[in-house]
Amino acid sequence: MPETTLPAPSLAETVRSLMPRARDDLAELVALRTVVGISPPDSFDRAADRIAALLTDAGFPETRLLSTDEGPRTVYARRPGPPGAPTVVLYAHYDVVSAQDETAWRTPPFELTEHDGRWYGRGSADCKGNIVMHLTALRALQEAQPHEPYPDVDLVVLVDGCEEPGDGSIEKVLRAHPDLPAPDVIVVADTGNVAPGVPTLTTSLRGMAVAEIELSTLSGALHSGQFGGPVPDALTALIRLLATLHDDQGAPRVPAPGTGAGTGTGTGTGTGTGESAPPRGPAEYSEADLRADAGVLDDVALIGAGSIADRLWNRPAITVLAVQSPPLDDAVPALLPSAKALISVRTPPGSDVHRIHEELADHLRGQAPWGAHLDIRRVTSGPSFLADSGGQAYGVMRDALHDAFGVPARDVGAGGSIAVCSAFHALYPHAEIILCGVEDPPSHIHGTDESVSPREIASLAHAEALFLRRLPSSRPDPRGSGHDAPRIPSTRPQEDR
Repeated sequence: MPETTLPAPSLAETVRSLMPRARDDLAELVALRTVVGISPPDSFDRAADRIAALLTDAGFPETRLLSTDEGPRTVYARRPGPPGAPTVVLYAHYDVVSAQDETAWRTPPFELTEHDGRWYGRGSADCKGNIVMHLTALRALQEAQPHEPYPDVDLVVLVDGCEEPGDGSIEKVLRAHPDLPAPDVIVVADTGNVAPGVPTLTTSLRGMAVAEIELSTLSGALHSGQFGGPVPDALTALIRLLATLHDDQGAPRVPAPGTGAGTGTGTGTGTGTGESAPPRGPAEYSEADLRADAGVLDDVALIGAGSIADRLWNRPAITVLAVQSPPLDDAVPALLPSAKALISVRTPPGSDVHRIHEELADHLRGQAPWGAHLDIRRVTSGPSFLADSGGQAYGVMRDALHDAFGVPARDVGAGGSIAVCSAFHALYPHAEIILCGVEDPPSHIHGTDESVSPREIASLAHAEALFLRRLPSSRPDPRGSGHDAPRIPSTRPQEDR
């Protein structure tokens, strides 16, 4: 009986077959507690060692653990390409934020749990799910058929252990290792899609200015019954001061309206690769969708003015992150001598974060009530980012996303800050920096019950594998924007998708 030759599995089928392993890897990584500022160094060391081992298994012969004098190690892995091949960096990070009150989670935060088709756990979306996405794409390429050799790409994977603080420490790591190859393209997997199943490229990011303030009114605590009335209490003064940061509609007063820094259209020092190209398929964001995604309670009004997308992505936002005061269980009838707060300003794309720090300090000094003494300390300064989204690699990625998800990719801004983008641009000003990721609105990153959809991991892994296959034949100018280079058509019969 003649031997029957079965058709080779498609790339999409290969990715699907790898998803059980993706879940196992994500469960292992979520269980490794790498909470910034809390977990001990050995937890980070175990995670870095494990990620390096996974990348070795995925076909990367060169792995290194890069470090400076401070902070967790960065995992570096390289699969060299042939001479002249484009160098592509795939980036993600393995540190996570605190789970805070673990009893408020529906599932244990450091135990990956499946519920209603999603995988729950701290870091499942931000950003260990993106590590697993990279691994799945690389394994799919590794398992390719003989007629589909590994792409002619000099491929580097960087997995950062210190992204969440927002200080761009990856720049210090890379400057300490000047022997590493300079990339032509950097895929930063640390954002997400505007809706489940809608592929999204993030082309602008707000910056971040965080300051700690302390108001002092007394030399020591006093009995509130004996001295309350004429003697100013520091906590009351702080509450009054914090209330001046927004107008009656909830719009931020810093930066001041009319300065140009409040809308992202000023002449500040944006840190992109030039002027942002006109967006393709810009995403609108309805009030109903925002309310559902954010869980805004019925009858609670939204704040600020302008379109939802503009308020989220292009305008400043001020948040009081913390107030230091006695816990309720320890409260006593006393006037407090001092009180502290942590304030975050999300700065518009193109604005100067240092200028906004100065504006914030000027505002606070001018509004401090009752002559209270004010001390201000800068905590974080994260620059904003504008991508040049008209480059050749962007075109290849858009086509790959379209083919993997089945719908066109959309370009959006993001309200968050990712300091590594500015760090990469400072180090590699000619590289195309592409932002995407496995997050979606239900992911609730940094919040309770963080989760990721395995469909988003699979679809983005498929797209990334297609992107790496197609990029070499697109022949981008390795040191130019690639605006005039020919586009790769999205439909190629000879390619196995």
